[in-house]
Amino acid sequence: MQPMQVFEYVDPAGRKPFRLWFDSLDRVSAMKVETALRRLELDNVSNMKSVGGGLYEYRIDFGPGYRVYMAYDGRQIVILLGGGTKQRQDRDIAIARERWGDYQRRKGSGGPKTWH
Repeated sequence: MQPMQVFEYVDPAGRKPFRLWFDSLDRVSAMKVETALRRLELDNVSNMKSVGGGLYEYRIDFGPGYRVYMAYDGRQIVILLGGGTKQRQDRDIAIARERWGDYQRRKGSGGPKTWH
């Protein structure tokens, strides 16, 4: 089995919202999120659940309950849309939903690259 390809969503201004969130984490929290991403690359989705509309939430049981929001673009590509905590879950899901819609619109129109 080949590893899952994981990319970060790039917004219209060229920013990577997931990277901005990830870079704001302390070292231990960042290591926990990095471990979760490695598991995802190995197709370990045991901590992942659908939040509707093609979006998924990867739950990390550490600290404030970190969450990583993503969507599949095909079977082997995962697009990271953002991250957050359980406390801000509803807001973070709404933002991820907006980013996923933007990704799909720009990808469909042949516009600027929507992931990296």
